[in-house]
Amino acid sequence: MTLQIIGILGLFVIMVVLMMTRKLPTILALPIMAIGIALIAGIPFLGGEFDIANGVIETGAMRMSTAIAGLFFGGFFGKVLSKVGVTRTIIRKAAEMAGDKPLPIALAFLVVCSIIFAASNGLGMIILVGTIIIPIMISAGLSPMVAGTVLLLSNGIGVTFSVSTLAVYIDVLGLPQETVTSYSLLCGIPLIVVAVIMIVFTTKFSGKTRKAWAMPAGGDLSSEKNVRSIALISPIIPVLLVFIWHLPLVTAIIIGIIVTLILSTPKNAVQVVSSAFVEGIQDTAGAAALMIGIGMVLKAVMAPEVALVLEPLIKAIIPSSKIMFILIFGLLSPLAIYRGPLNVWGLGSGIIALLAASGMNPVAAMIALRLDSNVQAVCDPTNSHNVWVADFTKTDVNEFTKKSMVWIMASTFVGLIIASFIVTL
Repeated sequence: MTLQIIGILGLFVIMVVLMMTRKLPTILALPIMAIGIALIAGIPFLGGEFDIANGVIETGAMRMSTAIAGLFFGGFFGKVLSKVGVTRTIIRKAAEMAGDKPLPIALAFLVVCSIIFAASNGLGMIILVGTIIIPIMISAGLSPMVAGTVLLLSNGIGVTFSVSTLAVYIDVLGLPQETVTSYSLLCGIPLIVVAVIMIVFTTKFSGKTRKAWAMPAGGDLSSEKNVRSIALISPIIPVLLVFIWHLPLVTAIIIGIIVTLILSTPKNAVQVVSSAFVEGIQDTAGAAALMIGIGMVLKAVMAPEVALVLEPLIKAIIPSSKIMFILIFGLLSPLAIYRGPLNVWGLGSGIIALLAASGMNPVAAMIALRLDSNVQAVCDPTNSHNVWVADFTKTDVNEFTKKSMVWIMASTFVGLIIASFIVTL
């Protein structure tokens, strides 16, 4: 059994190194790791009560179906908001209200972009929003680094409240939707407070760097008319339906789409809906592929043979006190980057499921993983949106990680401290 533990941990390390060095994409690394873990634990490829072909690959591919559906519909909703002009109008209104002063405009975009990303996130939405707000912020006097950081922080906040992201934790830990949503403020408020402080601090001490910026194609805010003001509430409709009235995720998003169409009354509504659905799936296909791999990893690590092998190790790291809970998930929060063992979009989904199965309170496990995921959402240089922001602002992607890591870790510690007094460990 000791050799099997070494083999599984060694496979973890190899996969992390390959992903960090970008020699193997996460989409391929996760299925390979799932199959490799099962083989090391002695699970047969075919035959027996539980095998790799059916139990890991086939069933695992469908394990995250709820989250995948939420992801697709979230992308669908984001495309509808974009096509009817809601996204651009919100950004335009925020820019007009903030004027040309660096700090007000940075804080205004933090708020409105967080709302937009709570409705729909992903690389497509990041690019759409980023190509508009980053040039505005730089023209107002913010440095490219600060402008990019505002976008990444707003994405991190939005993801915390995103209805499509909630489905990941529902699927991984088997928790009720109401339980997952009820702790979103606990996971989000520390990040919001730290984000505001960080923006104020970096804006004050980064110096003004007003410069000309060639607006990318499609980035001119004056080229389209505003939608009517009432339509601007559209992005928060699904969020309210899920958090307040506890509607199922996909149902809430569909209602949000219908309300958006009614309030904005676009021409050719049928064409808007049909094209938005296809494009929304295209934008979220990469994340859906990741979820398929995550499902396979979950099925592999939760198999009786693997659980038996890892049980001594997992039980040894389950926090036994408030202090240990805070220290373990706070100090180790950087392990959420590079698809590491505390990254819900990587190895973390399997680890956290094992912790819950081995006796840790699943609610505490969920909160810890969500707080650590804030580090991943903002700081991870392997995120496609981090790479795009760095390229668009002509900065080093690793600089965003270096300048934001301590800040986001601080927000994680605050959240963990509060959670340790609220949740039974």
